[in-house]
Amino acid sequence: MESGKDVEVRQLRCLVAIVDEGSFTDAAIALGVSQAAVSRNLASLERGLGVRLLRRTSREVAPTPTGLRVLAHARRVLGEVEGLVRTATSGHTGLRIGYAWSALGRHTPAFQRRWAQEHPGTDLHLVRRNSGSAGLVEGVCDLAIVRRPLDDRRFDSAIVGLERRLCALSSDDPLATRRSLRLADLSARTLLIDRRTGTTTPELWPAGSRPAIEEIHDVDDWLNGISGGRGVGVTAESTAHQYPRPGVVYRPVRDAEPIAVRLAWWRDDPHPAAQQAIELLTALYREG
Repeated sequence: MESGKDVEVRQLRCLVAIVDEGSFTDAAIALGVSQAAVSRNLASLERGLGVRLLRRTSREVAPTPTGLRVLAHARRVLGEVEGLVRTATSGHTGLRIGYAWSALGRHTPAFQRRWAQEHPGTDLHLVRRNSGSAGLVEGVCDLAIVRRPLDDRRFDSAIVGLERRLCALSSDDPLATRRSLRLADLSARTLLIDRRTGTTTPELWPAGSRPAIEEIHDVDDWLNGISGGRGVGVTAESTAHQYPRPGVVYRPVRDAEPIAVRLAWWRDDPHPAAQQAIELLTALYREG
């Protein structure tokens, strides 16, 4: 047999029981199986791993140095299996929703509260990941809040709402005294953008009147550059709610098209709660 193949949960249970109970006989009693079954499972595990796990004497059974390391891993694996069984049998599941910069802006607290009230059997976790898929590709979330279309046929998405575009600028910028701005007001400025996740590109402006571009790496870099007067930003209004910052003001850009807020998921593996999340988010954005 090739080393490392055919390791089974029952073999790990036998190893842990032998060590915890102190003998093959007591392990068999604890597991409710025959002593021969315990011996067979341990032998199969040692054969599959290609190592000796236990040292047997007439007085005791003790782990070898390698056995101690395997035993520690076995306990963790069995703990994970027990957790999986509890989740499956209790119906209690989790829902991880990823986002790149801002989650849902001012709707975030309401979404969390109403989800907990309406879906108490599904724990909600918001996960920030500054990537184009907001964590879907990386496997850190089940659904993702994105504000630009995912150009990838592996994903599906649904628009749940619209957000205004705002300009973020230094509080001592002369434009900060205005109640709202136009795109043309920003043509002579430097626009700070994150090409991986940003919702604004130079193409938002007409050719010939586009602002200069400086690339940044994340929202903190973006805010620091704006507060320091290095440039301005144009973003979804959710950013203003999630990231108020001394030295930075947000003003509506009244001639810029709104940004569509989408909920995205793997096309071939949608989360069971995806439709409920879409419905609740759509209701929250509709309520304003």
